Amino acid sequence: MNHMTPFGEIIIEGPLSSTDLQRYYFHDALTAFRPAQQQFKAILKIADLTEGRMIIARTKDMIIGYVTYLHPDPLERWSEFAMDNLLVLGAIEVIPEYRGARIASKLLELSMFDNFMENYIIISTEYYWHWDLAGTGLSIWDYRRVMEKMMKAGGLTPTRTDDPEINSHPANCLMVRIGNRVPKESIEQFDRLRFLDRYFRQLQKEGS
Repeated sequence: MNHMTPFGEIIIEGPLSSTDLQRYYFHDALTAFRPAQQQFKAILKIADLTEGRMIIARTKDMIIGYVTYLHPDPLERWSEFAMDNLLVLGAIEVIPEYRGARIASKLLELSMFDNFMENYIIISTEYYWHWDLAGTGLSIWDYRRVMEKMMKAGGLTPTRTDDPEINSHPANCLMVRIGNRVPKESIEQFDRLRFLDRYFRQLQKEGS
């Protein structure tokens, strides 16, 4: 996908393997999660996971943005039922120079063009303390509105959960997209996962 910005044309493509990614340079300003070269090593590993998906935005040979998808971390709540068809939007980042050019939205949009994604429930856990409020100058609620609009480009919408960390602040949220080939049984299992505390309390009640 070619995307015209005020700074010139950007190419958005993927999913890519680690071999594909190593043809390009990783921009030094991609530091939202860790120093740029350490983050590049991390996404190379994600790209080669069986379920891993890497979508990038680049100039001719420079990666200036990306989005990753992978299974939940084994230590996280979302891995509780080891659902093979649950993917987490692990990271999305665009260098500051290109923010406002709808690159993040285009990354998400291209991700969901992939028919592979219709087999999966995609989630993104959004916490306000991870947002670049200082860099954007936005308030928490303005940032939340921008984030929701961006996620909507990929079909992800806010969904209720009883996760204590998400519910610790009203700006936090769980964003979800359910592919059209996800079976009913998986959707029901995901509903139990969303309300895990309630599910475990019910099990305890039934066992007492």
